[in-house]
Amino acid sequence: MKLPLAAAAIVCLIVTPALAQTTPAPAAPAAAVPVPATKRVSCLGSTQNLKGQDKRDQMQLCMAQARVDCLKQAIDQKLVGEPRKSLIKTCMGGDGAEPQ
Repeated sequence: MKLPLAAAAIVCLIVTPALAQTTPAPAAPAAAVPVPATKRVSCLGSTQNLKGQDKRDQMQLCMAQARVDCLKQAIDQKLVGEPRKSLIKTCMGGDGAEPQ
């Protein structure tokens, strides 16, 4: 039986601080880079002077790079499974999905 989305979010809110306290701080300085509130907004800003297919292509590339950056952060924190998915979604600033 699947948990409703709200219940899953509450579980993540409860589990995430506990994991953060037990996870050692990453040694890599790249992991200390602050993450923007939403990667999509950053990507939109970097593509605002483009139009048509060029804009779509650049947006896809930007979002793919943002997801890789978030994945690297999760790997540095040695997260796996649901905590990793949750961190990537949070890091991406939403659902973590590529734009359509």
